[in-house]
Amino acid sequence: MSHDSTTSLQPTRHLDPAQHELGDLILIGMTAVGRGVFATRKLAAGLVLGEIHGEILDDHPEDSSYVMELPSSKLLEPAPPFRFVNHSCDPNCELFYWFDEDSDAQEDRLWVQTIRPIKPGEELSIDYSWPADAAIPCRCGTESCRGWIVDPAERHLLPDPAIPDRTPATAP
Repeated sequence: MSHDSTTSLQPTRHLDPAQHELGDLILIGMTAVGRGVFATRKLAAGLVLGEIHGEILDDHPEDSSYVMELPSSKLLEPAPPFRFVNHSCDPNCELFYWFDEDSDAQEDRLWVQTIRPIKPGEELSIDYSWPADAAIPCRCGTESCRGWIVDPAERHLLPDPAIPDRTPATAP
């Protein structure tokens, strides 16, 4: 099996369940925007942290901003801890789908992988890349903040926001 990713980074390390449990590497803590996921130790680039588990849905629920689309067009309502991975315009993680190289079929399984080294206490983040019609103001606090949680290719469709809040998330 291999994976389909939005970047060219290939997974180089996987967690060995015999050596590590996810709880040894991350924890849920509070941020300026609610809950977030934080590294408890140094994490290397290219580390596959794990699969995002949760409820598979046919229709988009009215009360969730956590839902993720799967290759089959079904939806995943993620369970903790990955439910609480926040957006950043300069993320340190990415999501990817495994696919079967023999059949070229993608599985409805979503995974989290680091894309750069992460320091202990640093919040894990992904780029949500929402379409412009679903964009909301961004509060990631990075130097490269787009001002909106939006796909970079659709940023031009939105007005310039008020000066974004550059208050970074706080560690637990």
